[in-house]
Amino acid sequence: MAATRYRRFLKLCEEWPVEETKRGRDLGAVVRQRVAQAFREGESTQIADPATCDQMYESLVRIHTNFYKNKYPRLKDTSFTGVTVEECKLVLASVASSKVKKGLGSYQ
Repeated sequence: MAATRYRRFLKLCEEWPVEETKRGRDLGAVVRQRVAQAFREGESTQIADPATCDQMYESLVRIHTNFYKNKYPRLKDTSFTGVTVEECKLVLASVASSKVKKGLGSYQ
């Protein structure tokens, strides 16, 4: 049964996108690292608590598939600040240009 769990986690890691703009703090990279640590022996890894392992997998799948974003859609694509999703992504990017940061300086 550990082999099946291992393959499911590997498939999830393959599907999870890599966010190049968030180097060093990308959730996908952290998930890959934790899966590698948890399954050091690959398919032959012994799982101490299979129920917790399955619960973690299901939680990660919900995050990956935007389950709650789709279940509770937002009415608008902006927040109270008026900043758009694209502008937020630029500000939060690890390698954001100084021009973008200066342009949105009042929101930092």
